[in-house]
Amino acid sequence: MEVPLLLVDGHNLIWRAAFGFPAPIYSRDKTRELTGVFGFFALLRVAIRDELPHPPEVVVVFDGEHGSASRKNADSAYKANRPAGVAGLKPILALPDIKRGLDAYGIDWLEIDDAEADDVIATLVHRNPGRPQLIMSGDRDFYQLLDDDVHVLNTAMRPGTRHIGPAHVIERYGVTPAQWPCFRALCGDPSDNIPGVHGIGPATAARILADGLALEDLPSSGRLNGAKGARIRNAFDQVLAWRALIRTRTDLIVPYQPKGTPSPQLPKPAEIVEKLELW
Repeated sequence: MEVPLLLVDGHNLIWRAAFGFPAPIYSRDKTRELTGVFGFFALLRVAIRDELPHPPEVVVVFDGEHGSASRKNADSAYKANRPAGVAGLKPILALPDIKRGLDAYGIDWLEIDDAEADDVIATLVHRNPGRPQLIMSGDRDFYQLLDDDVHVLNTAMRPGTRHIGPAHVIERYGVTPAQWPCFRALCGDPSDNIPGVHGIGPATAARILADGLALEDLPSSGRLNGAKGARIRNAFDQVLAWRALIRTRTDLIVPYQPKGTPSPQLPKPAEIVEKLELW
């Protein structure tokens, strides 16, 4: 049986560990907060143990320092709503120790300075067709990559609903994975500070895109009628620009190829913190 590939959205997991962990974790002398490091490895270990029936090959992908520069150059509002200052630094300060922990236990990780993790993961998915792949993330933009072999794993959801495939997207949102960038461009994506067209919610966006239509099909579709249709027509160039921000790239130069073998098992997070001499 082919070894499943688990592609971990590194920064997404760090943010969840730093801000969503049940209780803060401190060093024994209370001088260092270790929540980000401890939580990262705890969440990753539990996901592998509880959500994957077979040991996976794990690759953690982090955003490059300048990864979002090209999208921000195209639209200065892109991700401008993300926390800054001390709050924004909290997950970033955990990053060096997390990388040391991954290295210590033989878990591969990638970071390309001028690329976002979304695009690196999308490129790796595109390179490995037919292989069972799970993208561990709460970022719904990965829905555009889903097919029979590629699913999203979101362990923040309740048990039984954490594995997300194409059928979930179609049932929940009324669009196919391939339509996801068009759908989000119309109705917006608050997580990336993309407002969408005023007055166009998910239900309207799905209705307009019904039968597999893309944005390019809308002007001649006869569906842009009434006040809402006029809003889309008037904002059409901006909608196309938002879609370009949402679409993941699959053509990056990524100097890495998965090996096809299971990664070493992670011990309990307390053991990792101990090995890193952080207690």
